[in-house]
Amino acid sequence: MAGTIVAPQPIAVEEGAKVLKKSGNAVDAAIVCAMVQGVVDPHMCGIGGYLIANGSFSDNQETDRSNIVDAPAVAGARVSDEMWEDQVIRPNPDGWGFFLKGQVNDIGYQSMCVPGAVRGLDSLLRERGTISWSEALKPAIRIAREGFVVGTTLSDLWKARRKYPEEVSFLDRIQFNAESRRIYFHAEGRPYEPGEQIQNPDYARTLQRLADEGPDSFYEGLLAEEIISDVTAGGSFLTAQDLADYQLREVEPVVVPYRGYSVSTSPPPHGGLTLAAILRILEGYDLASYDHNSADYIYLFSMAMKAAFADRNQQHGDPQFISVPAKSLVDTERVSYWRSIIDSGSPIETGLADSDSPHTTHVCAADDKGNYLSLTHSLGMSSGVITPGLGFMYNNSMVNFHPYSGHANSIHPGKGRTTGMTPTIVYKDGCPEIVIGAPGATKIITAVAQVLVNVIDFGMTMEQAVFAPRFNCQGDRIECHARIPEYVCAEVRKRHPIERLPDSYGALALVHGIAVNPDTGKLEGAADPGADGMALSVC
Repeated sequence: MAGTIVAPQPIAVEEGAKVLKKSGNAVDAAIVCAMVQGVVDPHMCGIGGYLIANGSFSDNQETDRSNIVDAPAVAGARVSDEMWEDQVIRPNPDGWGFFLKGQVNDIGYQSMCVPGAVRGLDSLLRERGTISWSEALKPAIRIAREGFVVGTTLSDLWKARRKYPEEVSFLDRIQFNAESRRIYFHAEGRPYEPGEQIQNPDYARTLQRLADEGPDSFYEGLLAEEIISDVTAGGSFLTAQDLADYQLREVEPVVVPYRGYSVSTSPPPHGGLTLAAILRILEGYDLASYDHNSADYIYLFSMAMKAAFADRNQQHGDPQFISVPAKSLVDTERVSYWRSIIDSGSPIETGLADSDSPHTTHVCAADDKGNYLSLTHSLGMSSGVITPGLGFMYNNSMVNFHPYSGHANSIHPGKGRTTGMTPTIVYKDGCPEIVIGAPGATKIITAVAQVLVNVIDFGMTMEQAVFAPRFNCQGDRIECHARIPEYVCAEVRKRHPIERLPDSYGALALVHGIAVNPDTGKLEGAADPGADGMALSVC
């Protein structure tokens, strides 16, 4: 079966492409890729994490509407709403979340939420795949056992310094417990360098157990017993009942029109509603009449971002626990209000944003039979916790909750926290034309919005759209790639603070996408050049 797959990790992309070459479909390829991503990018994703997927399939009876599989990380039964209020040190100066005493929300056993990734991947494969669960795990098992070459991105992550003293570095995460040090440090106590080979036979054995025993073993089998025994001893908020009772969320996509297209994206508490709001505001302007990335264009687009985040920061949360006015935030009255504010030049106050991790990953896959999948999965930034003998890290999703009670995103047992994950499929006349997503926290939302506008309003190819310089505005300043000239920034600065980043690529999410030619069906994939990503098409 022909198709295209794109993701930030070339090793994982290649394994997914092999599946397409062997007549597997897009779902098969994406899940194989995702499992390998968990091995080669151990802080970004894995079976200790969570996911949301957006798929369009050849047997869909409805047009312009995707199938969403939501497997969120939810708070354990032992949490309480006010438990961290007296541990807050200060808000993060960058505007994202809070620093707590002992970094309890960011690293270690208390930072963990209930993992949903295994349930989500199993559901996708059973309902939409063509290969078996055990077959899907084979490449990841082999690579974990035989090893892989450490790339510069992973090595640089381990060398990155803290920006603030209260932050947790990735070196801190692999130093956290004996298991993580044993796997990710040399015997002399240093992390692996680029070009060195690293193996994780414990993870290989765990994946083999999942292949042999089935995915339910993670939630209520012998594997679950090992997990709970360790995390309970470590002081986690998770219980055996949390695992046994874990269920996927039954949700519908957020669907909005944009210039004759239908944009189908992730629902709250994820990032799609904010993406939809940005696009709905921008639809009132003739963007194509602006010079792309001119000062006027950057200012207008940034104010639309800022408006959407002003609503998000106050009203987004888990719809199973709070009322999220999803329809009214993208209706004509609301977007007209924001356009009037933007046109008048009135200030937009966004308020304090919730923390979200830029350290996530993504895969897009498509085949020639009409199956398309956009899958975002994550560990947050990873807790640093590895249960002895199991080889995989758990998520640290408790960091994404608001530590004070009474907020839309406050802590509560069983609650999911807000994320920026925005897997999206764009339709024209009922047929998918764009499959897209990214890692990068809430910057996912603003990056995906720009790439979509690049394609739809400016007629760029997917590669041109992904490679173009980007900017982001979610608060008091606009930040932009260094490839946007200072003389442009100087014009923007007359109306709003703006900062050029030291980065020419990356930093503002890593968009990966596939465009579908509506006339020929030809697939064009593009991987963000800000990291190691690769797009691969096979016949």
